[in-house]
Amino acid sequence: MWYGWLADLTLCLHAGFILFVMFGGFLTVKWPRAVWLHLPAVLWGATVEFTGWICPLTPLENWLREQAGQQGYREDFLSRYLLSTLYPDGLTRNIQLLLGAIVLAINISLYGWLWRRSQRQRP
Repeated sequence: MWYGWLADLTLCLHAGFILFVMFGGFLTVKWPRAVWLHLPAVLWGATVEFTGWICPLTPLENWLREQAGQQGYREDFLSRYLLSTLYPDGLTRNIQLLLGAIVLAINISLYGWLWRRSQRQRP
């Protein structure tokens, strides 16, 4: 019972981390110190996408599911939960590179805007 619950919790944490990577830069508008958490998360997320690595949360979730008597999965988190819905054929290397580029584009744009805004507010 606990293993299944922990696997679901890991899934939620993984989804939350991905959302933080994609959109956490917006938190820096209200809380500028969030940049110290967000930038390393963006670097990790982009690195995982560009290199094709598997996030450590994926094997953890699989192990927890197997301990709960459930079936694990071989593909990564995005293939299993996001891309399997959006792209039935699964995650290709080109899609993975595109996702990494999207992560960088969103965050570079946001941080560029924040930097320009801070420069205008200085006396």
